[in-house]
Amino acid sequence: MRRMLAIGRKEMSLYFYTPTSYIAFAFFFLLFGFFFSNQFLYDQIVDVRPIFDNIVFLFVFAVPLLTMRLVSDELRQGTDELLFTSPASITEIVLGKYLAALGALLLLVFGSFLYPLILSRFGDLDQPVLWMSYLGMFLMGAAMMAVGLFASTLSSHQMVTGIAAFAMLIVLWVIDWLFYSKFPDAREWIEPFSIVGRMKDLNKGIFDLADVLFYVTFSAVFIVLSIQILERKRWR
Repeated sequence: MRRMLAIGRKEMSLYFYTPTSYIAFAFFFLLFGFFFSNQFLYDQIVDVRPIFDNIVFLFVFAVPLLTMRLVSDELRQGTDELLFTSPASITEIVLGKYLAALGALLLLVFGSFLYPLILSRFGDLDQPVLWMSYLGMFLMGAAMMAVGLFASTLSSHQMVTGIAAFAMLIVLWVIDWLFYSKFPDAREWIEPFSIVGRMKDLNKGIFDLADVLFYVTFSAVFIVLSIQILERKRWR
């Protein structure tokens, strides 16, 4: 546990020295602000739900930028051998790096509170909708961070891992949209396995433990896959 937290702290500090992190943060907040102002000025309604409709689009681009160096940078610099021979287990290494990714995600989540705060000056916000939407935003972001972490274990080239993460995330998004638009009859079969569909109830202010468990399980699957990939590299 102590080693995992130490790795997490080290990785979190690296976010503040990496240009791609600032690009990801700038991209996220600029577009989040654009969607917010566009929606609010257009509808003149104090409602946070339209803001969160675009959150998956923002994560598809921001998450690869925030995760692509997590493991690939160790592989590129050759420091992976030092890491693999350290007393820390592969599980502790992966979880430490994932904790750092969640730390970056929390910065995005907390930073975006600015927009509901502005909205609250013009009327009362629906509190269950607000907090459940933020819970959904964090859970979906955590699931996508796990996908990005997994992609970063695949190659020593950050660009390759970034593209791989982007491709996997956009497939998850497009498959969801494709089935909804082309195969509406299959919607009830696909929605329970959709990272986008699972957010719909949360965005309405409805808490369902099954939605939370889905995102936790989804993240755990990609964390386990990341551990398996690194275990293979360790003994190669």
